[in-house]
Amino acid sequence: MTKLHDNAGTWRLGDRTVNRLGLGAMRLTGMPWDEAPKSREDAITVLRRAIELGVNHIDTASFYFTPRRLANELIATALQPYPDDLVITTKVGAGRSRDGEFSFARPDQLRGQVEENIRQLGLDHLDVVNLRWGAAMGKEPGSIAEHFGALAELREAGLIRHLGISNVVADQLTEARSIAPVVCVQNRYGLTDREDDALLDLCGELGIAFVPFFAVTTSIPGAAATGAVPGEAEVAKVAAAHDATPAQIRLAWTLHRGAHVLAIPGTGDPGHLAENVAAGGLRLSEEELGLLDGAGRE
Repeated sequence: MTKLHDNAGTWRLGDRTVNRLGLGAMRLTGMPWDEAPKSREDAITVLRRAIELGVNHIDTASFYFTPRRLANELIATALQPYPDDLVITTKVGAGRSRDGEFSFARPDQLRGQVEENIRQLGLDHLDVVNLRWGAAMGKEPGSIAEHFGALAELREAGLIRHLGISNVVADQLTEARSIAPVVCVQNRYGLTDREDDALLDLCGELGIAFVPFFAVTTSIPGAAATGAVPGEAEVAKVAAAHDATPAQIRLAWTLHRGAHVLAIPGTGDPGHLAENVAAGGLRLSEEELGLLDGAGRE
């Protein structure tokens, strides 16, 4: 069977090698605004098909859930016994109550969140754990030392293999690295969401994976509903030249940003999964990259 990820290349997360085109688990459960619950069968099909296509990096969290679906449970049901090369990355720090309200853990609560992920996924330890920092919809300055230090202790205790950070600024990356090795930074980033250009470049210089979330969405909430999608014309032009979808072009652009950049597009639809994975094989010309870069910086 052809594995469409092969053209995207690989990167090391600590001592684990992952294909640069991965899968985000958030949409497996459906989103709060969906008119009807997502199909459990479709979610399990997506997970198993992703493995068949060569995906070996799945990003999840215990707070990815709806009243009827839990991402970690879907992953465990679909994929156990797990392939030897599969790397499951999760997040702690943030949490959600049963009514969907977000909260943020104290350092002494992080062990409970780590153990919750271990239990839900059916593992003995977690491959990669990101400390999710900041407000629900934005970054927050300040020290992360106490929280990251608590995770470093869990790493020493064997509950976690590798550590990352999410929704952070450069100073917080520097602080975290002074406490324990950091294998990845996971921030919101995409073609038209370029606030973290410098942080992406810094991660490349340090040999740290940069893992964008929401890479195929616009940076302006509600813009799609009004028709004013930044870069829409430029993305459409490049998509037409490659017989590709706009989402595939945004993913391809993301992967072109550096060999250390990992993509984790999420979907609960098997057809969209195949399109996302195929984007790893798209090669954009220098002219096309220049056109897209210009649109993204407008």
